[in-house]
Amino acid sequence: MDEAPVVVTGAGGFVGSALVAHFTSRGRAFRAIVRRQEQALAPMAHVCRVCDLVTAPADELDALTAGAAAVVHLAGRAHVLRETNADPAAAYASANVTATERIASAAVRAGVRRFVLTSSIKVNGEASDPGRPFRPGDLPGPRDDYARSKWSAEKALAAAAAGTSMVPIALRLPLVYGPGVKANFALLLDEVARRRLLPLAAIRNLRSVLYVGNLVDAIEAALDATQPLSGVHFVTDAESVSTPGLVAAAGLALGTPARLVTIPVPLLRIGGALSGQSERVRRLVDTLEADASSFAAATGWRPRHSLADGLAATASWWRMRHAI
Repeated sequence: MDEAPVVVTGAGGFVGSALVAHFTSRGRAFRAIVRRQEQALAPMAHVCRVCDLVTAPADELDALTAGAAAVVHLAGRAHVLRETNADPAAAYASANVTATERIASAAVRAGVRRFVLTSSIKVNGEASDPGRPFRPGDLPGPRDDYARSKWSAEKALAAAAAGTSMVPIALRLPLVYGPGVKANFALLLDEVARRRLLPLAAIRNLRSVLYVGNLVDAIEAALDATQPLSGVHFVTDAESVSTPGLVAAAGLALGTPARLVTIPVPLLRIGGALSGQSERVRRLVDTLEADASSFAAATGWRPRHSLADGLAATASWWRMRHAI
């Protein structure tokens, strides 16, 4: 009898592509779900294209989850750097909450045993106290529409699974980096490679980060865990890193030493306020850490890749992308 597949939504995205490649290398059966207009994955028997998880008929969602052992739900609206939607809250709620609720309900109807949702550290807030990383039992404190939608998605999953045999697992993730990364991290690599002066040397913070290779290992560990695992867990690399430390390490990986200059943090904050970039500056200077020990204890997972490993792989991809 063939192995029951793992349904992967958002399989054409940054994390989804890495997860599908990982499953392929491990010989694990999967069913990749992508939007019809995405071309990230070549047509093949185990790739299913849907119009939209929010608007797809229920019987189409039932077909996607039929016979599946588990669902890994990666699809959703990510944090947007330059918002153009007239109603961002509604856009996040639709893509992240309604879609989660609908695919989770379909999974319940199909008898799926386990549902893994990727969520965000931002559910807990934008900054953690120094020396006190966020833990699963901490009260959520989402500060923006994206974070609120992720918290609501977690609650929608829990509600759909309540009273059923399906185990709901929400993994709150920090900044994820690796080959194919987009948004702020891709911009950082560009700035370092272009030898731009970066006024970050005075920052003394710590940030949790997560290499995509460690993340796909963690997702597989969540799927295979034999110990109780339901609920919320954080997943991070083994060590946190400061903003200037991350920039310097990225420079080493690129073979282009980062040009860090010292500007006092209060001046950075003032500059951010005057330029309308307060939130961006805050993300650079504040501490934001999470404790992944509950996930490690339940699954035996440990991050296999160091920051240097992850950045080396990311830099190699960046050089190929830019033909350097």
